[in-house]
Amino acid sequence: MSILIDKNTRLIVQGITGRDGGFHAQQMIAYGTKVVGGVTPGKGGTEVHGVPVFDSVAEAVAATKANASVIYVPAPFAADAIHEAADAGLPLIVCITEGLPVRDTLGAYHKVLAMRGANNPLGRPRLVGPNCPGLITPGQAKVGILPGQICIPGPVGVVSKSGTLTYEVVKQLTDQGLGQTTCLGIGGDPIIGTDFIDALTLFEADGKTEAIVLMGEIGGNAEEQAAQFIKRHVTKPVVAFVAGQTAPPGKKMGHAGAIIAGGTGTAAEKMAAFEAAGVPVARIPSEIPGLIAELLQRRRTRQKNGAAKKAAESNGKPVRAGAKAAKAPKAPKAAAARALANGRAGSARTKKKAVAAAKAGGRAANGKKKKR
Repeated sequence: MSILIDKNTRLIVQGITGRDGGFHAQQMIAYGTKVVGGVTPGKGGTEVHGVPVFDSVAEAVAATKANASVIYVPAPFAADAIHEAADAGLPLIVCITEGLPVRDTLGAYHKVLAMRGANNPLGRPRLVGPNCPGLITPGQAKVGILPGQICIPGPVGVVSKSGTLTYEVVKQLTDQGLGQTTCLGIGGDPIIGTDFIDALTLFEADGKTEAIVLMGEIGGNAEEQAAQFIKRHVTKPVVAFVAGQTAPPGKKMGHAGAIIAGGTGTAAEKMAAFEAAGVPVARIPSEIPGLIAELLQRRRTRQKNGAAKKAAESNGKPVRAGAKAAKAPKAPKAAAARALANGRAGSARTKKKAVAAAKAGGRAANGKKKKR
């Protein structure tokens, strides 16, 4: 299983005739993603890498039955591209474009949220980004710019604000044999369509995701909110990492949202929030595979013990997991022993009474004989 994309994803590329759109469309096709169409106004009827191009998203969806879109449209027009994809009824919209004005993003965010419903975190449509690397489900599909060769299928869900940091950590997980269900880059802008809590909710609901790697960075309070959410709602093990631990206050570190302001949003505060929620925090990225492997082993051991306990209980056999569980099956034997003891005691009392009665009868008989 996976989140958001899989082998059934049918993708259109908005901006496919541009430099970035064309290049990454080719990369996604080579990975095995079903890229069924592209959109560039005025270029309808042409082809790029064998993919038909349409003038509008609505035309592309009607002709191809697409269920996802990835946006490589220049920043001044990217928000309009999100609106168009939402109006066309696409369930998943991934905006790679960076540099969108916050006000433009805010309008697109509220448009998508209103269509999905504020109280429907697993619903559709879903916006990922803007200013993000997209996502990949290893061996099935990739939507965006993540390099497919560093990913392998497995039990670990990955969510990150940073693009290149995601690549680094995923490569290290793969080198240690820790494959991924889905790797999701949510972007680091102040307003994004899918945040940490959304991603955690999706991974928690995914049956094949056994553990989660969360990579945040300085600025804002998304990591603190995620820590509280994990503490209250996430049952799967999580390992966290916070980038920017040596960043000076007041400096942007790559993303528009990565700025420490008013003494808040520091790496130390975020790391403390995760640790208070019981989430192990890696000090450097290379520590992540070891931490996640340890937590996975613990989880699987607990599941194995739990399954053994249930199997033993269903067969009526003693369970060694705890004292109470071990005593319960012995109750019938104890009751039988008490019944046997009571029976023996009753038999002894009966015999004693019979002997006493016989002796009394004998004495009475002897007395009568003497009187005669």
